[in-house]
Amino acid sequence: MSYKLLTLALATLLAPAAQATNLTDVYRDAQTYDAQYAAARAASQAGQEKSAQARAGLLPQVNLNGNVRYNDVTSTLPGGDARYDSNGVGINASQPLYRKQNFVQYEQAKNQTKIADVQFRLAGQDLILRVARAYFDVLESQDNIAFINAQKSAITEQLAAAKRNFEVGTATITDTHEAQARFDLAVAQEIAEQNNLNIRLRALEKLIGKPPGALDALIDNTLLQAEAITIDDWAERASKGNLQAEIQRLSKAIADQEIERTRAGHYPTLDAVAGYTLNNGQNFGSLQVDTRTASVGVELNLPIYQGGLTNSRVREAVANQEKARQDLEAATRDASLQARQAWLNVNSGVARVRALEQALVSTQAQLDSTKLGLEVGVRTSLDVLNAEQQVLSARRDLAAARYAYLLSGLSLKAADGSLGPADLAAIDLHLKPVAQ
Repeated sequence: MSYKLLTLALATLLAPAAQATNLTDVYRDAQTYDAQYAAARAASQAGQEKSAQARAGLLPQVNLNGNVRYNDVTSTLPGGDARYDSNGVGINASQPLYRKQNFVQYEQAKNQTKIADVQFRLAGQDLILRVARAYFDVLESQDNIAFINAQKSAITEQLAAAKRNFEVGTATITDTHEAQARFDLAVAQEIAEQNNLNIRLRALEKLIGKPPGALDALIDNTLLQAEAITIDDWAERASKGNLQAEIQRLSKAIADQEIERTRAGHYPTLDAVAGYTLNNGQNFGSLQVDTRTASVGVELNLPIYQGGLTNSRVREAVANQEKARQDLEAATRDASLQARQAWLNVNSGVARVRALEQALVSTQAQLDSTKLGLEVGVRTSLDVLNAEQQVLSARRDLAAARYAYLLSGLSLKAADGSLGPADLAAIDLHLKPVAQ
């Protein structure tokens, strides 16, 4: 059967199947089940609290205190001995008026919150890539099993023909043994590939939390096209939009602010303070009185010398700033490299798919010619079996190349930070449910 006829036969079998699953369906299931993505979501929620925690350093602080005591006083003064109970309650409030460290820390917290957002987006992109890779792995194994079964059918025909020819004396037993050996080898390959399929199904199940249903298969090749944007443009876009580089960019900003925050350790602080205290049962000689004290004012604190602690922290912050700068440079270069690699994989992938399509046509033509040569007596059964093996190899390589191309396209989008669920939906347009 020619490749075109095989494709047509597959297409005729493509009828709507119950509970068919495409990439978007798998991605949505993975969003609700995948533990790695759930952990990233929780980390993002935790990161959102950084801003609120830092903002607390700019807002009033109010404390309530109370006490109940039994007092036993012994004094050399006449009548100074006393035993009595006392209790008190107080409330104190302070409002920072000038605390440079707190203001800078609040700005740092804003960037930390942004990092949490970007990290969650990065986890979403990673989930898309993991889903697509697991999905295409299953399809590839299913394709390989289908190809092996087709080869087994062809070998079975050759085996039957070899036995008939041997019985009538037009062929040797060698042809029968060769066909039987090829059939047994195909059975072994099918067992290995079936095991591989089961493993890949479990990997997909790990993502979505349930056995996957019938997966939509790729039968439309119109999405195979070379990348129109130049490789340098993609590298430039990645250096600016890559999410990992964005995280390092925000980390660099935090490191810059950390120098300012630590230097603020030399600056004075100014707070507005207020308090109210009520004490009952205080002893003054032979008298026990109640007191009420209210106060309001400002407090100034000027650090003079702390053993060189602040200067050391400033030097540490400067060193960390340089580290953050180098980390940002490395992340930017990595993003550019990832984009270039993915761009090359996309464009070479298109060329490879086209070449393998032509190779499949050629190997199929060779097989047809070899079969014809066998009929007229110029070719042997072994020649036919070798031609069948070449067709199978071409089909396998072509299927794998198509899936590799699709993954390269997703990786290219991830390199510049633009990968999203819409990219899976675009691939779904070229997938069709297969009748079971």
